[in-house]
Amino acid sequence: MHAAFGFLDGPAGRYRSLVVDALLALGYAGAGLLLGQEQPPLGWRGVDAFGGVLTVLVGLVMVARRIAPVVVFGSSSALWVLFIACGYWPVVNSMPPLLGLYTVAATRQVRTSVVCTAVVSAIWVYAGLSNAANGSMPTVFAQAVLFPAVVFVVGRGSGALAERNRQFAALTFQLRRQQEENARQLLTEERVRIARELHDVVAHHMSVISLQAGMASYVFPTDPSASRRALDVIAATSREALEEMRRMLVLLRVGQEAPTDPDDGDVPGGDAPGGGGALEDGGGYAPAPGLDLLEGLLDRVRGAGVHVTLEVTGPRTPLPQGMDLCAYRVIQEALTNVLKHAGPTRAHVAIRYESTALVVCVTDEGDGSFQPNKAISPGHGLIGMRERAKIYGGAVTAGPRTLGGFEVRLVLPAPDPQ
Repeated sequence: MHAAFGFLDGPAGRYRSLVVDALLALGYAGAGLLLGQEQPPLGWRGVDAFGGVLTVLVGLVMVARRIAPVVVFGSSSALWVLFIACGYWPVVNSMPPLLGLYTVAATRQVRTSVVCTAVVSAIWVYAGLSNAANGSMPTVFAQAVLFPAVVFVVGRGSGALAERNRQFAALTFQLRRQQEENARQLLTEERVRIARELHDVVAHHMSVISLQAGMASYVFPTDPSASRRALDVIAATSREALEEMRRMLVLLRVGQEAPTDPDDGDVPGGDAPGGGGALEDGGGYAPAPGLDLLEGLLDRVRGAGVHVTLEVTGPRTPLPQGMDLCAYRVIQEALTNVLKHAGPTRAHVAIRYESTALVVCVTDEGDGSFQPNKAISPGHGLIGMRERAKIYGGAVTAGPRTLGGFEVRLVLPAPDPQ
C-alpha cells in the first residue's frame, strides 16, 4: 500500500482530495484555537500567541497528508512535542498527529506504521510525565496504548479496503475492454460470414450472365427476339450483381463501424455462428435460400416440436436475391432461438408486403418462465440479424412480449423498381 489513497482517480480526484484536506486542516486549526481559549487543567498553561501559531501550524500541515504521509506525520508530531514542551495543554493539538498516523497506517507498510504508532505512544507518555504531579500515570499509559492502537487498526483496514477497490476497478476496466474486443471480433466474424453468402449470390449472378450471353450469341442469327430477352436478363442481373457487390464491399469495411451499443440486447442464446443452428440449409454448395424455401424451414421446425404457422399478406413482389436471403436468415435465426429457449410452444411467422417495405415478424408464446422485464443476455444472433438488415437499409428489433414470449421484427425497404 504505497499509493496515497484518494489520489488514483485522475486530476479531478486529486483536486477533490486536496480541497477536502484543506478544509479538514482549517477545521483542526480552528478547533484547536477555540479549545485553547478554555481554562486548561491544573499544571498546564493557557494558549497564548506563540501557542496559537503552533496550533495553526500543526493543523495546516495536514493539507499535504495524502501527498507525503510520513513527512506530514513527522512534522505534526514534532510541532506537537514543541507545543507540549512549552507547557501547553497537549489535548489541544492531539487530533492532527492521530490523523497523520491514520494516513500512514492506510498508505504505508506495516513496519512504518508500527514505528509511527510507537512515536505517538511515546509522545503521549511524555505529555503525561510532563505533568505527572497533577495526573494519573496509569490512565496516561492506557491512553498511550489504546488510542494509537485503535487508529492503527482502523487505518490498516481502510488501506486494505482501498487497495481492494483499486484492484476491482482495474479488473472491471480490463473485463470491459475484453468484452468490447470480443464484441468487435464477433461482429467481424459475422460480417465476413454474411459477405461469403453475398459472394455466392454475386457468383450466381455472374453465372447467369455468362449463360445468357452465350445463349444470346448462339441464337442471335435465328431468333433475335430470344437474343433480346437474354440481353434484358443480362442487364437486370448485372445491375443486381453490382448492387450486391457494393453492399458486400461496404460490409467488409469493418474498421469504420459505429461503436457497439453496450445496452443492445440479443435474442437469448442466438450465439450460433452459422446463424441457423439445427435449421441450417444443405451443404456449402447449395443455392442461397430465400422466402420460396420458407415452407421447408417451417416443416423442420414443426418436426422439432414447435407448432409454427405462416401468414403472408399483401401482393407479393419479387425481391433481390440478397434481400430475399436476408429475410430468410432472420426468420431462420428467430426460429432457432425458439427451439433453443422456448421449447415445445407455438410460433407465428407473419410476412407483410407493403408498398414501401417488407415487414417480417416472428413471435412465440414462450415456455411460461420468461418474464417481460427479464434481462436479455448479449449474444451474437441479433448482431448478425442487424448486420444483414443494415446492408439493405433495414432494421431488426427484438424483445419480450407483454403477454409472454418473444418477438423478432424485421423491416426492409421495398426494392427500387428496375
